[in-house]
Amino acid sequence: METPFAVIFDMDGVICDTNPHHSLAWKAFLKKFEIVATEDEFIAHMYGKSNSYILKHFLKRDVIGDEFIAMEFEKEALFRQLYEPEVIPIAGLLAFIDDLKANGVKTGIATSAPVENLELILSKLPLADKMQSLLSSSDVIHHKPNPEVYLKSAANLGVLPENCVVFEDSHSGVSAGKAAGAKVVGVLSTYKKEELPVCDDYIVNYKEMSYEKIKSLFES
Repeated sequence: METPFAVIFDMDGVICDTNPHHSLAWKAFLKKFEIVATEDEFIAHMYGKSNSYILKHFLKRDVIGDEFIAMEFEKEALFRQLYEPEVIPIAGLLAFIDDLKANGVKTGIATSAPVENLELILSKLPLADKMQSLLSSSDVIHHKPNPEVYLKSAANLGVLPENCVVFEDSHSGVSAGKAAGAKVVGVLSTYKKEELPVCDDYIVNYKEMSYEKIKSLFES
């Protein structure tokens, strides 16, 4: 029996802790332009941000059209090369998703990453057949913190946005989930609790997360 609510996961920092490998890829990419970025800069201007924003910040100009497509592909190919041998889910995730599915919960992934990155994760983890919605950067016009990706995910799942629980790890992602009207669980893989907008709950990993805890978010 299906439940009246759904769960939607961001990918980077939520399904897998990919951000250290994104940092390595961006450092290698920016080195070509003789740009050296600090970890503080990445925290402020890379994690949870779209590639168009990141390129504009570090190159100090708009990067659009074919130039953007080429630059994004080069950087993301670097990331996939670095991360492909090391894909592992955040602790407890797979068991949590199995618990959701056993209780009839619809689930989806909504990422700002390119579809090739999503395909990499899906090729390594047993998730594809458990998701009723899969959205990446090419599926939306407006990126997080705009709520478009979560509104589209909810529509795909046939559930009202306010009946969705979003798992997010970044300021822009949490803001997108909240703007969509969903309940948001902050995953503290990248930021501390006090560095994120206020969420309905917070986790370090999924070991203590369960269907019953998700259900309780709608009962309080």
